[in-house]
Amino acid sequence: MAKLLIVHHTPSPNVQAMFEAVLAGATTDGIENVEVVRRAALAATPSDALDADGFILGTPANLGMMSGALKVFFDLAYYPCLDATRGRPFGLYVHGNNDTTGAVIAAESITKAMGWQRVQEPVTVIGAPAKADTQACWNLGATVAATLIGPI
Repeated sequence: MAKLLIVHHTPSPNVQAMFEAVLAGATTDGIENVEVVRRAALAATPSDALDADGFILGTPANLGMMSGALKVFFDLAYYPCLDATRGRPFGLYVHGNNDTTGAVIAAESITKAMGWQRVQEPVTVIGAPAKADTQACWNLGATVAATLIGPI
């Protein structure tokens, strides 16, 4: 069974709504043989990442950057996972109050250095997530999970 690791930092109701939509998409009917593991960014370990076949990363944009919590996850997992997780698929969602650009750039810079393969454009939301935003998060979860199943 494939394992999808969702590493998230959800300090606000807006980021929580995005996380819940991603999780709903990743665990929707039709996605079979994928175990979805959820870890708060400060609780996620290198072992969690090494055990995963794919990743979804979620963060608020804090002061123009990804959260410190997600950065801590990368600080801990980077070298242990650098060669072992190369080529694995990932997705990203980011919430901001006025800009998400820096957070997306930072997360994508690290994942690119790790050799992870983005499966779709990041979902970025400014302000309260609208229905279209939560649908985009659902699609992100479903897409990354479906990628782990392989061709149907």
